[in-house]
Amino acid sequence: MGYTELDQLAINTIRVLAVDATSKANSGHPGAPMGLAPVAHVLFNKFMIFNPQNPDWVNRDRFVLSNGHGCMLQYALLHLFGYNITMDDLKNFRQIGSITPGHPEAHDTPGVEVTTGPLGQGFSNAVGLAMAQAHTAAVFNKPGYDLINNYTYCIFGDGCAMEGIASEAASTAGHLKLGNLICIYDDNHISIDGDTKCAFTEDVLKRFEAYGWHTEWVKDGDHDLEGIEAAIRKCQAVKDKPSVIKLTTTIGFGSKLQGTGGVHGNPLKADDAQSVKKLFGFDPEQSFVVPQEVYDLYRKHSAEGAAKEQEWNNLFQKYASEYPVEHADLVRRLSGKLPEGWEKNLPTYKPTDAAVASRKLSETVLEKIHNVIPELLSGSADLTGSNNTRWKNAVDFQPPEYGIGDWSGRYIRYGVREHAMAAIMNGLAAYGTIIPAGGTFLNFVSYAAGAVRLSALSHHRVLYISTHDSIGLGEDGPTHQPIETLAHFRALPNCMVWRPADGNETSAAYYSALTAKGTPSILALTRQNLPQLENSSIEAALKGGYVVLDAPNAAITIVSSGSEVSIAIDAAAYLKEKHGIAARVVSIPCFEVFDAQDKSYRLQVIPDGIPVLSFEAASTMGWERYSHEQFGLNRFGASGPYKEVYKKFEFTPEGVAKRAIATIDFYKGQTPRSPINRAFQQIL
Repeated sequence: MGYTELDQLAINTIRVLAVDATSKANSGHPGAPMGLAPVAHVLFNKFMIFNPQNPDWVNRDRFVLSNGHGCMLQYALLHLFGYNITMDDLKNFRQIGSITPGHPEAHDTPGVEVTTGPLGQGFSNAVGLAMAQAHTAAVFNKPGYDLINNYTYCIFGDGCAMEGIASEAASTAGHLKLGNLICIYDDNHISIDGDTKCAFTEDVLKRFEAYGWHTEWVKDGDHDLEGIEAAIRKCQAVKDKPSVIKLTTTIGFGSKLQGTGGVHGNPLKADDAQSVKKLFGFDPEQSFVVPQEVYDLYRKHSAEGAAKEQEWNNLFQKYASEYPVEHADLVRRLSGKLPEGWEKNLPTYKPTDAAVASRKLSETVLEKIHNVIPELLSGSADLTGSNNTRWKNAVDFQPPEYGIGDWSGRYIRYGVREHAMAAIMNGLAAYGTIIPAGGTFLNFVSYAAGAVRLSALSHHRVLYISTHDSIGLGEDGPTHQPIETLAHFRALPNCMVWRPADGNETSAAYYSALTAKGTPSILALTRQNLPQLENSSIEAALKGGYVVLDAPNAAITIVSSGSEVSIAIDAAAYLKEKHGIAARVVSIPCFEVFDAQDKSYRLQVIPDGIPVLSFEAASTMGWERYSHEQFGLNRFGASGPYKEVYKKFEFTPEGVAKRAIATIDFYKGQTPRSPINRAFQQIL
């Protein structure tokens, strides 16, 4: 295998860059990069195939740093191998506007595959990246054309191993026999609280073995480069299991504080930084120094990667002549564009059509569009029959040896693992050839909240099909009835929460979710049937909010969403018939989209001069932006048949009418300003 002094110099260069960057920022985590530099050197220089000149080449090997606080390791590597990360970028580590933020963010930094920070998320993303490779290879590889054969490598630490999401994802990967996934566990025995013996004494390898992983242990991760290389080679030879290498390292290797919690999350003291440099043969008075021979070593490997990409491009060109349909499809997928005219398949509805639950309306959309959007992969966290996420002729994504599906299958059985499902979908989306959709109950999207937040932060096109969206699920009671969930996710930046009121609005939700390349969507869908509305249309709903019932000289506007819109319309009829009061009704299926419309349009929908009442069978929080008074549910729900539950809380035409009259009386003699009219726009 032949490691030389130059290899050691390269390893020490990575360590010293991590020390310098964290020292200059007076912030950061030098310990993990110093301990992981040997394995990173072996992995990047001996194994990984990539081209820094084209970080998006589809068949590159993927690398995920799940313990993202150690990101100076990754930034140093990316700089040294020739990605567009300059020495000035390293000097601006953790500073405003830099492309070297405090944890890796994919949309900021070339060469960073996924946004990692909360521990365990990156590990789970890596499982998604490996699944995406397996599926994409099954769809596009042909005899003589091994187009898609990359590996996914992931480094994770004790913190990731402790997080429940990583256990969910590891269990999933073991079931799926993902031989293209190799994870390296940084066994340094240190977390923020100090030695892991205070909280984490399990045998991690035994756990992974039980999950169905191949395991290796390199006992001297500080020096044994040959052992590291041999372990990775053994893992590559195992094709029917994911692999984990336990790598026992010394955190902060070379520091006076090595092996202690003191080097985990704080820059080294000045004298310690100088002694580290001396120990590794660097000038203690100089900072951010890279010996030319280290650049040369790494740039040579990058040039080999560029040559491999060129070979691949030539192969792909030949593929185009033999498999023109598949070639065009892969090119289109990589562009992020949907197939021409796909939206013509979206179902539309007339008011005379039957009342249908929006979870069933969603199923109808999937049934109509799955053939024309082949990159759409659906799935569910063990709620397929409740979420209605599977089209009739779907094939499951499974290892072929189980006899229940194959790698080209487009339906994923996530098991009861909501959080890992969401993070895995972020990995699927990041791969670049797949649009993932996954189902659970809306209340349990809260279980997945950490990963949903990263969907939004990472600009991933991910669809969360979230059924049983309200107290309308009835008998399952308060544990399953979401109250705060809509408010929570509406507050999340760059996330569309769609709560459609009928079939046309459901089709609009899918149109919006599938065309928004950089935004995840939560589709909140009912268990109970909803009537098709008189004035709904896909076009109107795509504005996020529209007038569903107008009335001349209206005394009140009622704004609502989802299953409550039809009740609001019935309340308007009741007000007219019983009290002679004219009411307008507005449907707002998506706050995020409505807020993006011109102010003039929003003022047409919610005009000045009329009091506004909001109505939703959930927390009233957030509705202040569209209404003067709010009618909703600021307590937990109740167990019983759904109509009885609605009655209990007066979510009936009569109950809404009562609040509407109270609102009209309260604002009598005033000319209320529309809530749309504000002193200033919020900062976006």
